[in-house]
Amino acid sequence: MAPGSSHMRENPVFVYKGDALANYGFGDDHPFGPDRHEAFQVELAEAGLGSAIKYAGTRRASVEELSLFHSADYIEFIAKKSIEGTGFLDGGDTPAYAGIFETASDVVGTTLAAVDAVMSGAATRSFTPIAGLHHAGREHAAGFCVFNDCGIALEYLRQKHGLRRIAYVDIDAHHGDGVFYGFEDDPDIIFADLHEDGRYLYPGTGAAAETGKGAATGTKLNIPMPPGAGDDAFNAAWQRVEAYIDAAAPEFIIMQCGADSLEGDPITHLCYTEEAHALAARSLCRLADRHCDGRIVGTGGGGYNRRNLARAWTRVVQSFAEQG
Repeated sequence: MAPGSSHMRENPVFVYKGDALANYGFGDDHPFGPDRHEAFQVELAEAGLGSAIKYAGTRRASVEELSLFHSADYIEFIAKKSIEGTGFLDGGDTPAYAGIFETASDVVGTTLAAVDAVMSGAATRSFTPIAGLHHAGREHAAGFCVFNDCGIALEYLRQKHGLRRIAYVDIDAHHGDGVFYGFEDDPDIIFADLHEDGRYLYPGTGAAAETGKGAATGTKLNIPMPPGAGDDAFNAAWQRVEAYIDAAAPEFIIMQCGADSLEGDPITHLCYTEEAHALAARSLCRLADRHCDGRIVGTGGGGYNRRNLARAWTRVVQSFAEQG
C-alpha cells in the first residue's frame, strides 16, 4: 500500500508475468537483461497487495496485430533476422538473436491482452512490466525496442475496440520517438512525454517545439527536462501534463512508466525518486476515472538500475490499486 492509503478499488489490477516476458532482453551483460522481470516481481510480492492485484499470463501477438503499426517489410525483416540470430536489428543498439521475433511478439500480445482485460471490465487497470517499447518505428528497430507494443495498442484500441481519442503519456527518461513520429500527424492520439532533454540523451528528439504536424498540431506535448532534475522539477512539469490530458478528455490512457528517470540509472542523468511515478500514476488514474471509465494500462518501459525499476513499477501498481 502507498503511504496513507487504505482504500482499494473493487476490481483487481491485472499484473502480467511469465517467462515469455522475462525472456525479452539481450543477455545477462546487457542493460536490458532478463533479470529485470524478476526484480520487479519480487518487490511487488513484498508489497503485500493481496487481492488488489491479479496475476495474468502472456499471449503472443499475431502478424496481423503487428501489422496494425508496423510495415509488412519490417515484420518480414525481423522474422528473417530471428532465424539468422546474428547481427543487429538497427545501427548497433538492438542485437538480433534466435527467436527474437517470437519473444518480441509475446511482449506485444501481452500488452494487447492488458488492453482487452481493461476494455472488458475484467480488470480495473492493468500493468505489464516488460513492455513499453517506445523507440521502435513503423519501419525500424531502435533503442532495445523491436516491436512498438504501445503504438500497436493505440491502433488496436481504435480498430478492434472502436475508440477514437486515446492518450499516451510517457515518463521514461528517453523520448518516446517511435510513438511520437508514428502519430505525429494524427490528431486523435493525444501525446504527452516528459523526458531528459534530447541534447544530452538518446534519441535526441522531443524538443518542446515538436507539437504535432498538420491537423495534429497542438495534440502533442513534449517537456524536455535538464540533466539532474529531481522530484520538485518533475512535480512542476507534471502539472502541465495533467492539465493537458484533462483538457483533451481521452477515452483511454496508456502510460509508459520507464524507470530510467530515477537517480542512479546507469545510462541517464535524471534524479527522480519513485514518488514521481506514484504521483503520475495517481494523477492519471484520477483522469481515467473522470474521462475514460477508469481505463488505463501501464507499461514498464526502460530502467536499468534493478532496485529503481522494482520500486518505481511497484509504486505504479499500488497507485493503480488505490481507490480513485
